[in-house]
Amino acid sequence: MSAKSKVLFVCTHNSARSQMAEALLNHIAGERFEAMSAGIDPGVVNPLAIEVMKEIGIDISGNETKMVFELYRSGKMFQYIIGVCDNTTMEKCPIFPGVNRRLDWTFRDPATFRGSDEQKLEQTRNIRNEIETKIRNFVLTETS
Repeated sequence: MSAKSKVLFVCTHNSARSQMAEALLNHIAGERFEAMSAGIDPGVVNPLAIEVMKEIGIDISGNETKMVFELYRSGKMFQYIIGVCDNTTMEKCPIFPGVNRRLDWTFRDPATFRGSDEQKLEQTRNIRNEIETKIRNFVLTETS
């Protein structure tokens, strides 16, 4: 059996989008991919992301945020670097050695959502679903 492809999801704070993407890829195709996530300016894991992932049976409540530059300095190598934030943020991401593909998937940031708690939760749920769809398409195209 071949080694798992290593994937790094990057966003601004490593608090929601990249955390959800990491957990979803490991859940959906963990036998073929090993996902990690990191941020340009790490914060804390967003409670809305924790809640919407719990709704689909994935617990990210114990996750900690990581700084992308620490992974870079540690010499980690990835076959894919996938930005899940905006292009301006991704321009700040270091170029990792050995990367085969760099992809940009732009999703809205749950930290910017406004409205009632339920409205923000619904918007975060929509982002989770968008990420899951993108992950499933990625798995299909990258393993066929």
